[in-house]
Amino acid sequence: MNTPLLAPFASRAVAMLPDKGVPDLLFLLLHGAGADAAQMRPLAQALRAQYPQAAVLALNAPLTVDGGQQWYSLDGCNDDNHAERVTAALPAFIATVRSWAAQWELPWQQVALGGFSQGAVLALEAVQAEAQLAGRVLAFAGAYATPPAQAPHEVSLHILHGQLDPVLPHQDQVTAARRLVQLGADITADVLPDIGHELHPELIERAMHQLRSFLPARMWKEAMQAAKEQKLD
Repeated sequence: MNTPLLAPFASRAVAMLPDKGVPDLLFLLLHGAGADAAQMRPLAQALRAQYPQAAVLALNAPLTVDGGQQWYSLDGCNDDNHAERVTAALPAFIATVRSWAAQWELPWQQVALGGFSQGAVLALEAVQAEAQLAGRVLAFAGAYATPPAQAPHEVSLHILHGQLDPVLPHQDQVTAARRLVQLGADITADVLPDIGHELHPELIERAMHQLRSFLPARMWKEAMQAAKEQKLD
């Protein structure tokens, strides 16, 4: 089911909703700069197939640029001002995430963000800046605007990158992932060969696998503690 919807931070959205009943999960998908929501359709379709009771929304960014939309302006953007531009875009984006979750009364743990390129930057930085915004992030061909100083609280991060990406080199994301592991984050990082800066089917397939199989460390700890207490009883 595809229906145009409106949100505070998006002019329109590509929506895939459950055939019946209320959504039990929400995936918000964020395209790259110069594209639009249609870019995220392959990921939306994969999520729809794996989670038929989820609401999957691919949003359009609010700013117009030649050929498409962008989440924050790249005109004159450089290493010195990039982080500032991302930070300035976050409040409106965070409000949009909460607005969509409230539409179906979903708790933040049942919200996931999936972004490509600039959309991945925004998703990664949003959960760093705002606690209890989303439970998972799928970051395709993205990067951190600011090196992470702490692990996001109870968020599972899935980094997916092509080894041949000439736009946002995978080495930066590998470094960030290693740092987040040291900080105690629940994170996976997949770098696949022969893939450039693209939302490649193999990356999407790997993301679906991680969503199915990844168990956060905190859940292991809770299970072990429960087993220990049961043994003591």
